[in-house]
Parts: sequence; C-alpha cells; structure tokens
Amino acid sequence: MAITLSPRAAAELQDLIDSQGKTEAALRVWVAGGGCSGLSYGMALDDNPPEEGDNIYSVGAIKVYVDPLSLRYMEGSTIDFVDDNFGGGFKVENPNAVSSCGCGSSFKTEDSEGAPAGGGGCGGCASRAQ
Repeated sequence: MAITLSPRAAAELQDLIDSQGKTEAALRVWVAGGGCSGLSYGMALDDNPPEEGDNIYSVGAIKVYVDPLSLRYMEGSTIDFVDDNFGGGFKVENPNAVSSCGCGSSFKTEDSEGAPAGGGGCGGCASRAQ
C-alpha cells in the first residue's frame, strides 16, 4: 500500500468522521509547494467522490484519496497521530523526504526542485535531516 495509516491515526480519523457525521467522507492527502523546506502536506476530510486519476486506499472503513502528483512525493508514507507539547495532530512519516523543517510540516525530496535550504517559513525552524 502506497499510503498507510497507523492504528492511532485510523482511530482518531474515525472519531473525527463520526463526530462530524460525515460517514461517507474520505481523507484527502496532498502535497503542495510551500513551507520552509519547499513542499507542504495537506489533509482534509473530503465529502466528494474521488477525482479522476486519484489513487484510492482503504484502511478499515476509512478511504484515503491521493492525486498522482502528490503520490510521487509520498509513496510509502505512513500517517500517524502524535501528541506533543502543543496538543495532538497528524504527522506524515515520509521515507522520500531527505530533509524537513523543524516542525515537520514541510519537506524536500531528492527530486523536488527549488526548495530552500531552510529557515523562515515555519516560524524560523531550521531544516533537519530525516
């Protein structure tokens, strides 16, 4: 499976889907340009049917939609849910990332172009090796 969910992430997502009454929603995951390392992750519950070309994965009752371009940068990733000093949140563990910002919300792969070396975009956090 190209994108997986940890058991904790799956449980948190199911709770979120249930609490919002969106029983038909899927998790849409994407990559966009931005952040201090060049690429940023995005995630949202999607009430719409998958778009043409989307890769669709099922993890238990949860569906995950990923467009082909985003999958290029996220192949083999695991989405986890972690607790830290700022509360809980979803985190992408991406084996393709060669560096990421200190807060983990942006990253760079070997084939991503024009990504800055670090600093500035995410509250001044510096790049670190993955």
